[in-house]
Amino acid sequence: MSYIIDRRLNGKHKSSVNRQRFLRRYREHIRKAVEEAVNQRSIQDLDRGEQITIPKRDIHEPNFGHGSGGKGSIVHPGNKEFATGDRIPKPEGGGGQGAGQGNASNQGEGEDDFVFQISQEEFLDFVFEDLALPNLVRKDLKEIKEFSIKHAGIVSEGTPSKLNIVRSMRNAYARRMVMSSGSRKKLAEAEAEREALLKLADSPEEKAKIAWLDEQIELFRQKIERTPFLDTYDLRYNHHVKEPRPSSKAVMFCIMDVSGSMTQETKNVAKRFFILLYLFLNRNYEKIDVVFIRHHTSAKEVTEEEFFYSRETGGTIVSSALKLMEKIVKDRYSPDQWNIYAAQASDGDNWDDDSRICRQLMEEEIVDLVQYFTYIEITPREHQSLWHAYEQVQTNHPKNFAMRHIVDVGDIYPVFRDLFQRRQHESNR
Repeated sequence: MSYIIDRRLNGKHKSSVNRQRFLRRYREHIRKAVEEAVNQRSIQDLDRGEQITIPKRDIHEPNFGHGSGGKGSIVHPGNKEFATGDRIPKPEGGGGQGAGQGNASNQGEGEDDFVFQISQEEFLDFVFEDLALPNLVRKDLKEIKEFSIKHAGIVSEGTPSKLNIVRSMRNAYARRMVMSSGSRKKLAEAEAEREALLKLADSPEEKAKIAWLDEQIELFRQKIERTPFLDTYDLRYNHHVKEPRPSSKAVMFCIMDVSGSMTQETKNVAKRFFILLYLFLNRNYEKIDVVFIRHHTSAKEVTEEEFFYSRETGGTIVSSALKLMEKIVKDRYSPDQWNIYAAQASDGDNWDDDSRICRQLMEEEIVDLVQYFTYIEITPREHQSLWHAYEQVQTNHPKNFAMRHIVDVGDIYPVFRDLFQRRQHESNR
């Protein structure tokens, strides 16, 4: 067997780079395990790390061996079958009977699966890979300014923290060359003349001339050395300016039906969807507001804690939530300055003629305000009146209105990825 040893020195963060390469190599196994974990975990544990198992048969590593031909020296232990000078034939067939294939059995054969742990950050990276808010555009803000720091050249005055060492040393070198150029030229001439006189130093006059040249050479050298190595005149500083830039501020409205028709199981599915959405927003976007709205016969803006854990219930009037959302947008989130998104979850059950009012509110008021509106209907039954009303909205506004059907917990993650999958060549409205 041949052994290949990598004697290269490990670079900085080498183990981190190798780990990322490993994660990319077994991406499909990890993504499958992540999807199963999202569906099986409790609400409180959705964002922790995960233990990943990869079958050993799927871990293929390259093997290196000797080809045919060549010469080699091998020392074998003593035996009764061969003597010195005998030629030992190569074994035929596929080698020995090593580890078996498949899972462990009563015959003692099998292979252990490879198990490793991914961190919380790595887990969330796979959960939200290739996801983005659709139709996100940059909007010019009149009241709220954002700035980016831009390099604006080199200046002769500034703070020590912005000192440009390379430019300062270059200026110092050029100044020294200019200021000492005359002395250097005279020094070179004096040294050349002294060398010439040393070859002919016979007369007292010539010896006196050499002594005088020695004094001049020393004076020139002292003058050159007195030239400052670095002067304040040489210092140069990096110059930076603040440049105003457009902002990508966004707000997400989370609207959840908590009426009596929503069973506890249906509410848990809705909560899991919204927690997944909340984690996605907080992880991928630095500046985003989240507005939580719960509704039954009336709608109310609530805190994150109330949204997920309050037990309030009642009848169903979905339009109350849409009206409240419209009011909050007009009061706090101008569409000229904000990217507005909304996600609504319900079982589709609604009172009397309210679904028609919802469709009217959606088409006449809300759709034109939002970048993207998603409706999730959670029910194993046939679609209710709200679904059929929203179908007309989706037909008229396919770019910024989407609706999906969820039956059980296993549908949450695939539907979530479908709704927020990053779109290629998407044009800004």
